[in-house]
Amino acid sequence: MPKERVTMRKVREILRLAWSCGQSRTAAARSCGVSKTTVTDTIRRALAAKLSWPLPCYLTDDALEDLLYPPRNLSPNASRAQPDWKYLNNELVTHKNMTLMLLWQEYKELDPEGYQYSQFCELFRQWRKKLDLSMRQEHRAGEKLFLDYCGQTLPIVNPATGEIKDAQVFVAVMGASNFTFVEATWSQALPDWIGSHVRAFAFMGAVPMCLVPDNLLC
Repeated sequence: MPKERVTMRKVREILRLAWSCGQSRTAAARSCGVSKTTVTDTIRRALAAKLSWPLPCYLTDDALEDLLYPPRNLSPNASRAQPDWKYLNNELVTHKNMTLMLLWQEYKELDPEGYQYSQFCELFRQWRKKLDLSMRQEHRAGEKLFLDYCGQTLPIVNPATGEIKDAQVFVAVMGASNFTFVEATWSQALPDWIGSHVRAFAFMGAVPMCLVPDNLLC
């Protein structure tokens, strides 16, 4: 059972923020003044009840509560609500140190009678096989240069003092050939950003038709 039972007004707001506004679990939790675990549990219950946004206009608060928090069915043959596989997959993709074990522990905290770890992993693998993970992109030679900084920094040790300073790693990749330029700079500030471009063009001996940065905040 969840540690926190929210009002139906907050349930509606959580679902609106998550499904209509596309907010993350963390952002929705902050907006509604509840924990991220409660947001995850609310969305899991709504999915199990086959709800979607917008909620039906005839669905009163009492009816919504009955759908999301029905009396516990003690029958051993009662069907289990499926975990939110899409959310779990997104957590694995977006968080570097996230593992299925951590996600399963969070799931069991919300539903102590849920799947055991081995079955949880097998069901997740079966769900993931159904995803169409390929997206073919065609690039013409010399057309696009994709630009970004690596998520991780590179520690540089000063041999004289032993001081360690983190460097940013700039990467530029041609779309058609995957021809790659990589260099380390001390920051992502505008002078380093522009300087990395200049050196990338010099290294490649050409200037592409267009530059494609990836959500950079310079």
